[in-house]
Amino acid sequence: MPFPEGERRRARARPVVRAPVQAKVPRRLLLRVASIACGIQFGWALQLSLLTPYVQELGIPHAWASVIWLCGPLSGLLVQPLVGHMSDRCTGRFGRRRPFIVAGATSIAAAVLIIGYSADIGGLLGDRPDAETKPRAVVAFVIGFWLLDVANNMTQGPCRALLGDLTGKDHRRTRVANAYFSLFMALGNVLGFATGSFNGWFKIFPFTMTSSCNADCANLKSAFFLDISIIAITTYISVSAAQETPLSSASGSLHFGEERAEQSSHTQEAFLWELFGTLRYLPWSVWIILFVTALTWIGWFPFLLFDTDWMGREIYGGQPNEGQNYHTGVSMGAFGLMLNSVVLGITSVLIEKLCRKWGAGFVWGISNILMALCFLSMLIITFVAKKMDYAGHDQPPNGILIAALTVFAILGAPLAVTYSVPYALISTRVETLGLGQGLSMGILNLAIVIPQIVVSLGSGPWDQLFGGGNSPSFAVAAAASFSSGLVAILAIPRSRAEKPRLHI
Repeated sequence: MPFPEGERRRARARPVVRAPVQAKVPRRLLLRVASIACGIQFGWALQLSLLTPYVQELGIPHAWASVIWLCGPLSGLLVQPLVGHMSDRCTGRFGRRRPFIVAGATSIAAAVLIIGYSADIGGLLGDRPDAETKPRAVVAFVIGFWLLDVANNMTQGPCRALLGDLTGKDHRRTRVANAYFSLFMALGNVLGFATGSFNGWFKIFPFTMTSSCNADCANLKSAFFLDISIIAITTYISVSAAQETPLSSASGSLHFGEERAEQSSHTQEAFLWELFGTLRYLPWSVWIILFVTALTWIGWFPFLLFDTDWMGREIYGGQPNEGQNYHTGVSMGAFGLMLNSVVLGITSVLIEKLCRKWGAGFVWGISNILMALCFLSMLIITFVAKKMDYAGHDQPPNGILIAALTVFAILGAPLAVTYSVPYALISTRVETLGLGQGLSMGILNLAIVIPQIVVSLGSGPWDQLFGGGNSPSFAVAAAASFSSGLVAILAIPRSRAEKPRLHI
């Protein structure tokens, strides 16, 4: 029925009502949400600086130390995509991401207690303190380590997904949020590595020393008490900042249809179908990002496994449980990783400007080539140190030590790019696929953990094939890093951030 003429004139006179534009989330809120990365990375820093040497002190040979770290990538292979899938569909009244963040943080606290008390648990179950190998302590350690990696994946994935939820389709703000996350990771690294480089924590917590746990073990245990405090504080800051809308009352992209209840009751089946079904439909640009990510982590994982061990063995010429040179080298390696984290933090602040100027793919590629040059430098330093033949009777010369610490520090720049740019690239490219942020982070995680599984299984035997030491793994890392840099420069479009448009 046509409108009367008077009604038509009144309709023309009314102002046009536009749909409200969603206000941008304040940067200070993004900063608070990302702060949990400090607590997560504090624990990771302690892992990376102290646990490989600690495993060898429990009696695990160097060739098999990397196999212990296989727990992490195996748990991450399924846990992070599954948690991402479940958090995308969580209908709890506290929101989609926050329940998983809190559960993950609680699990981290439980895991580090098991790891810290693994020697005591082994002693209670029958390990002798003077035994070369402590099998029961190793079992307790591995259980705690599995739980710790599951908890880290349970916490970090939903936190990154929450940042993606808050920034939406604003690509520039997504990069800013991931840069904040990387900045807090750097802060956590600085605190964690500084903690790991200090050998006197057991004096502050004297109750940590027992008949089964010597000074080095008590130092590790005390450091983990600090870790629990920091993860509790940062978790509270993060989850109290983001007031999520429950999925059942959300609209738009947060709505998953009428069959949500049925999907929730078959989470595992839907997860497997959706994850591997999604891989078939990924565009070429996403596959390039995943390929570069995989090569990048083939480069990083040997360093993250053996950085302090390299300092203790190749630079200080020590061996686990033989004199003080190895322990001094491990502490100096932790100090080098603290310098690494300072550079990581500074670079995190600059990443957004660099990506706007040169493009995210180009920045990523250049940083990976820099990483390859650093690993090559470590091989050269190892060769020079062996030629100088000071091991066993003298401390390393200042030139060797300064060169090693400089390489550790420079590696902070490409590490900052690795912690932020791939996540931002994936987050901004999955919008057209209709994926939830949690599942998209899980897909990227596959490109991280599969290379880690390969390195964990192969690095120890590979090193032994060439006479022991860490140099063979670092040679592979240098080749993988250089290759990933070339692919990133040549295959990822040098897109720049779009200028924000005003909504009228």
